[in-house]
Parts: sequence; structure tokens; C-alpha cells
Amino acid sequence: MQRKVTKAVFPVAGLGTRFLPATKSIPKEILNLVDRPLIQYAIDEAREAGIREFIFVTSRGKSALEDYFDRAPELEQKLKQKNKTELIDALKQTNMDSGAIAYVRQHEALGLGHAVWCARRLIGNEPFAVLLPDDVISSDVGCLAQMVEAYAETGGNMVAAMQVSDANISSYGVLDVKEDKGSVVSVKGMVEKPKVEDAPSNLAVIGRYILSPKVLRNLNKMKKGAGGEIQLTDAIAQEIGESDNVSGFRFRGQRYDCGSKAGFLQATVAFGLERPELRDEFRAFLADTVAHPQAAE
Repeated sequence: MQRKVTKAVFPVAGLGTRFLPATKSIPKEILNLVDRPLIQYAIDEAREAGIREFIFVTSRGKSALEDYFDRAPELEQKLKQKNKTELIDALKQTNMDSGAIAYVRQHEALGLGHAVWCARRLIGNEPFAVLLPDDVISSDVGCLAQMVEAYAETGGNMVAAMQVSDANISSYGVLDVKEDKGSVVSVKGMVEKPKVEDAPSNLAVIGRYILSPKVLRNLNKMKKGAGGEIQLTDAIAQEIGESDNVSGFRFRGQRYDCGSKAGFLQATVAFGLERPELRDEFRAFLADTVAHPQAAE
């Protein structure tokens, strides 16, 4: 019987330089996708998967992110006075129970592995999830909930995986597949950001993980990898050699890279078209814009 995964780490210390000047004063994680910030999508996905403790690895200038999850009694009172119950219900989704959320600082940008390592004392000796808010996944069942169900059978360490093109393979950690079992693949190796000719497959790791506490002990070594950073992929790969307990999971859903402007725009269109109250007007606008591109310039 595997221990339940109830803790999740959200590495949100990045500066979001690809979205400057917007991110000069606003953390990238609270940029709006339709009418919810990126971090809200990640939190909702984690809640669906049974996560009860939320650990944010932050940096200077992220106070707006912390405020977002605090209560706003004055705003709630004004909405009650105007009987705007739908908006009150929407606000409740942003509130976190006292003690459910914790913040730790990453004082230097030393890589994703280092960011996760910063949360080690709060994780303790338990399995834990890692969610990267830049990766927004549209699916009927949340990606992490799918992984938790599979993890109950496999245990060990699990990474979400998807096929990517040769043109993009060098931007990802890539799995060397030992055995393909369909949605779950056993892994015999992982390579961080390989050249296309060196990639062992086109199955890439994306921003969802379920990890054993042994990965934190591997990160204690502070070994630098690709890009001179402490890579989470390297710490997970060490578990393959020592325990042979790493799996890849092909999730059901569409992933959007909201860490890039193009990906953010694609997600905006996709999520906007999913909303019944926006769909018809938005679809008509898009069709007209495509048919008459000069009118949009």
C-alpha cells in the first residue's frame, strides 16, 4: 500500500522575464488566463488530486502571489451587500485554510532541482508532488489526479510525459524507455535537454511529478547539470540506477506551455472557447479575424 500524496511543491521563484514589462511588478504566476491566474489552475488541479498541504518556493517580489491566497473581507462584504453570490463563490476558490499553505524562499536561481530542495524540511520523509504552473493542462480528469491513481499501483517516482517534435526536444528532459506499458512506461534513463541526435526518444518530461523523499537526498549533493544548474531530472535519474523505480506517465489531456507568449495565447483561445458564456461571441470574432486579417492590424 503506497502512502498517499498529500503535499505539493510549487516552484514559483522565477522572474518571468519573457513576459516583461508585465512581470516587472506582477508575478508571472498570477497573470490571468481568461479570468483565473495561472497559479489557480495548478492549485485546483492539486486539490482534485487530494493535495492538502501546498508549499510555494518563492523569491523577492512575490508578495502579490501570497496576497492572492489571503482572504479579502472588505471585498466579500461589498459583494454580499450587492447580493453577488456567484462572485462570492468564485472568491472562495482563492482562499486557503490557515496552515494549508507555506512559503519558502529560494535566494539564488540555481535551478529547478535547487528550488525543490529548498522545500525539503516541509516535505519531510513523505512522497510529494511537484507542479510547474507554467504547464497548464486541459483535461476531463486533472493530470495530477491521473498520476496519483497510477502511482497507487507503481509507487516509486513518476513523471508526466508527452511526445514532442524533434525541433523542440532539446528544451526538455527526455525519457529513455525500458518498457512501454501504454499509459505507464518504465524508464531506464533520463537526459536533460539533449541534442536531437542524442535524444533516446521523443517522450519528454513536463511539469508534473510524484517523487520519493530519496530524490531530496540526491539533491543534497548540489551537483550541477545542464546549463550549470541543479537539475531535478538528474536527481530523479539517479533513482533509476539505484532503485529502478522511475516511471513515465502519458497523461490524457492537452498541455499548454504558458511560460511562452505563444503558448499563453494558445491557452487563452482554447480555454476561452471552452467557456459557454464566451464561446459563441469569441468564436465569431476569431473566424472574422482569420478571414480578414488586415482588419485586426
